[in-house]
Amino acid sequence: MIDPSEMETTAMGTCLQPLDEFVGSIGMDRPLASYSRMEVLTLIDVVVTAYQGHMTAEHERMAARDRAFLQERLNLQKGRV
Repeated sequence: MIDPSEMETTAMGTCLQPLDEFVGSIGMDRPLASYSRMEVLTLIDVVVTAYQGHMTAEHERMAARDRAFLQERLNLQKGRV
């Protein structure tokens, strides 16, 4: 990722706990090269799922904020507050 935004950097940070939990469950002392194909795929799934979950939640939060703002502006235009 080139020049990640603050939101992307935060999303990357949210991947650490699920990643730690997964790696802890299969053995922290194991080198990555010893992971089975399924373990590597699970590791990727854990990270991508956490990242996408954060990004989705953040975009939904921003959309709700924007909807509330636009609804307030519409109400003001109609003379209702």
